[in-house]
Amino acid sequence: MLDPIAGSLERYMDLLSVRQKLVASNIANADTPGYKTRDIDFATEFRNLIKGGSPRVIEVAGLEVKHDGNNVSMDREARLLAENALRFNVAVNLLRAEIRAVRSAIQEGRNG
Repeated sequence: MLDPIAGSLERYMDLLSVRQKLVASNIANADTPGYKTRDIDFATEFRNLIKGGSPRVIEVAGLEVKHDGNNVSMDREARLLAENALRFNVAVNLLRAEIRAVRSAIQEGRNG
């Protein structure tokens, strides 16, 4: 691990991966009778992940339930996909900056 920031970014990206899988599962089951939307409380789970916990998957409350008992909202899932992609790109850019800083320090050490 590069440093604590890089470790936190790695755990953050792991959590994004968990959410991405949940959103994909929700979309895949949009027409499954009785399927209930699943997600994570992202902020809470990130704090728990930093402490070494595992993410807890929850059923999403407050969504409109269709006549077949399914409550997947494609609008919500599309928004979460876009949000997740944005968060992932930010994390990747931050991690790249960390790696560049380490490389720079190594090169300065060689030249010094």
